[in-house]
Amino acid sequence: MARDRLGEKPLYWGWCNQTLLFGSELKALEVHPVFNAEVDRSALALLLQYNAIPAPYSIHQGIQKLPAGHMVQIRQGDRSGETMPRAYWALNDVIESGLANPFVGTDGEVVTALQQRISQSVAGQMLADVPLGAFLSGGVDSSTVVALMQQQSSEPVRTFAIGFNEPGYDEAQYAKEVAEYLGTEHTELYVGTEDALSVIPDLPRIYCEPFADSSQIPTFLVSKMAKQQVTVALSGDGGDELFGGYNPYQFAPKVWRLVRRLPLKIRKLAVAVLADKPVPDKLHKLLRVLPCADREAFYNALMSHWQHPEQTVIGAGIVPTAMNSPSRWPKTDSFEHWMMAVDAKQYMSDDILVKVDRAAMANSLETRVPLLDHRVVEFAWGLPLHQKIRNGTGKWALRQVLYRHVPREMIERPKKGFSIPLANWLRGPLRDWAEAQLEETRLTREGYFYAAPIRKMWKEHVDGKRDNASKLWSILMFQAWLERR
Repeated sequence: MARDRLGEKPLYWGWCNQTLLFGSELKALEVHPVFNAEVDRSALALLLQYNAIPAPYSIHQGIQKLPAGHMVQIRQGDRSGETMPRAYWALNDVIESGLANPFVGTDGEVVTALQQRISQSVAGQMLADVPLGAFLSGGVDSSTVVALMQQQSSEPVRTFAIGFNEPGYDEAQYAKEVAEYLGTEHTELYVGTEDALSVIPDLPRIYCEPFADSSQIPTFLVSKMAKQQVTVALSGDGGDELFGGYNPYQFAPKVWRLVRRLPLKIRKLAVAVLADKPVPDKLHKLLRVLPCADREAFYNALMSHWQHPEQTVIGAGIVPTAMNSPSRWPKTDSFEHWMMAVDAKQYMSDDILVKVDRAAMANSLETRVPLLDHRVVEFAWGLPLHQKIRNGTGKWALRQVLYRHVPREMIERPKKGFSIPLANWLRGPLRDWAEAQLEETRLTREGYFYAAPIRKMWKEHVDGKRDNASKLWSILMFQAWLERR
């Protein structure tokens, strides 16, 4: 068995009663007569920390996700514990090779070479004998993919965007501007709170193990809309990890340089004094990174929703991941490249691609990701850092490709994620549902969580003292999954 290089598609496998079980969805394993796996409490702690369970772990003990770029060979007579996955394509090797042998050329030559590779990938992924389109948010990644699709199509490409009626959460207007400029056949859907909330009861079915990236909701809705017209949709995922697009790649090195100037003892003392004080959310986020001894721990803390989830999940331990295990890191002196690498190995593979694939497949929609063609990935890792991040802005090279097709002023704006007003919903229309899921006697009876820290966090959120939405969402998604078992 083998999984694709970057983890676009899932593959679960494991042994139950000396029987090998495998499938692209956990529910395929769960219906087998010998399946009897219990909840993996350490994996549950990872869910709280990262909002997704990273490979090789799954929510079930003894059932693994095959890591991206890995294969496992099972021979007749093999038994549990005798088989170990091995890499057939290692991202670390690609990263180290690219950094050691960078692309040599002018800025113009870099942009031309990058466009050629993405265009070739787009052309290959546009091959289909069924209706095909693309997701379009109006951001750099999806706009680049759509621009190169339209360049190679004799007919208008079908594009899809979703907007929210809630102020501050609507970016559909940007997608519409790009679509009109490129001449695509554009469809947009504006949804209200009720439309979004109606998806929540189905999330445990859509994501067969607990998954807590709340942008899963708009992703499902845009997939549902696209399926009404097409069977295959191209997406722009992967651009941030390959070309330095996420905001932390710009600010984290600066913040770490400031933090490390203070002696570690003083930083730890500041945390001890202020930890339980009613400080603003931004200061509270700073407090969680102050005790870090090195930049890798600093970034892990920055990206963690729960700092010590093993203290909230009963019986959980700390297990190695791409974020916290030096043996899984590529060799690089660049903090920026290190962040991009661990995000590609964990956040992209186990969150972003999971979110899109499951939401699309629940609507019988196939997604394809041109930026993750391995030739594009290998080329991207050969670009020097200044051709990814320049003048405080990420994705420099990818932006230059896009600006050959779309005016710069149509794209230049602050980066925003695909977000929903979750904090407000938990204080409003979702409050009763969440209260039932987080009820103290229920948490105690089920025996997975220590109830006290969760109840405290819930009260802080409801009272408006702190925005704990992302932390609470992981608990709520596990509770909803548990309820549906």
